[in-house]
Amino acid sequence: MSQIALLWDESYLWAVMAYRSLKKSSISFKPIRASDIRDNALKQFQLLFVPGGWASNKMKALGDIGIKKIREFIRDGGNYLGFCGGAGLATSEGIGLLRIKRVPTEKRVPSLSGPVLINPMAHPIWSGISSNRFYLWWPSQFLIDEDSVKVLANFEKATAEAYSSDLKVGDIEAFGDWETWEKLYGINLNPEKMKGFPLVIEGNYHKGKIVLSLIHFDTPDDSNSLRIFKNLFEYLSSNHEVSQCSKESSMNDKKLPPQIENLEKLIEDLIKFGERNFLWMWRNNLILKWKRGIRGLEYCTLYVMIKEIIHLIQIHHCYDLIKNEDLGELTQILESFILKAKKTLLLERFQLQRGNLTSLRCEDSELAKLRKELFGTEKRHGGEFKTLIEKVDFLLFSIISQIE
Repeated sequence: MSQIALLWDESYLWAVMAYRSLKKSSISFKPIRASDIRDNALKQFQLLFVPGGWASNKMKALGDIGIKKIREFIRDGGNYLGFCGGAGLATSEGIGLLRIKRVPTEKRVPSLSGPVLINPMAHPIWSGISSNRFYLWWPSQFLIDEDSVKVLANFEKATAEAYSSDLKVGDIEAFGDWETWEKLYGINLNPEKMKGFPLVIEGNYHKGKIVLSLIHFDTPDDSNSLRIFKNLFEYLSSNHEVSQCSKESSMNDKKLPPQIENLEKLIEDLIKFGERNFLWMWRNNLILKWKRGIRGLEYCTLYVMIKEIIHLIQIHHCYDLIKNEDLGELTQILESFILKAKKTLLLERFQLQRGNLTSLRCEDSELAKLRKELFGTEKRHGGEFKTLIEKVDFLLFSIISQIE
């Protein structure tokens, strides 16, 4: 039995990223939900791995009982690994495993993403490191209130290929200045303001060991990151297991069922709509780069998760794991969402031509109404998107939990 539990709830895109990295690293694990934790599932594991996502939403999913069960698990000697939002869950503002906080949004550099250089400290997790170049994806920043917390890596600098909001770092450093752009955007953009901030930390909660990372060592197709990713599990799980992964087989000439084909066409058409309207483009095979003011993360998340469902059906021939009524309901909701999303995106493109537009603020009343219906009024997932992505998440987890 696997010693590693992957907490699935409220991770979405980041759950897919974590799942792929676990599979690519041949690490044996079991995906679990907050309800499993409430039912004492952690007793059979040695390590709880919590991927990215909104920490507050994870807390809500866990509830008071789930939070208590995690604390008991760590207190009695279980270990905890959290990336980004999973790291935020362990802070004093979360479930309180370590006495650390996050820098308030208005004081941090909130929109940095892409490759950065770090300053790693001596520690077993850095064994075999080939460079100090790793990936951040819109991280928070740690404030440490506890002397016993050990810093394993600090932020050094952003590479020219990184982005702050939708601005490429190398372009601004060569031809502009951050201060001017910060006045225009109304947020901190200069990555130098992050210099020296801790990115990876380690501490203890009673008998348990905790490692929290703002670096996404689960970034796809980055061998340097995956080396440290595997080191982390070997460090935190003494009985680390290498799984005997089932061989992936293609479907050859066998076509996808019509309902699945239709699902794929719908989501691919939405992404192509944004591309041809110059609203986003791909940065890697999981993450889009979008114009400021567009809810690009939501569209990206929806695409990646639906494509993952289709991919798993193809390689495992597991269409029968999905109920037709669930698939039909998802397709109906997706069609309605996409129709409204396309109208929203075109109105957003128009507003971008006229002036400043943010993901939460616009001057056009029709557009404001549509955005509220689709996404709610906060940065975290809400509105019709939340209903839709929960349906997608349910289907994806159902498949993964049955094939692992």
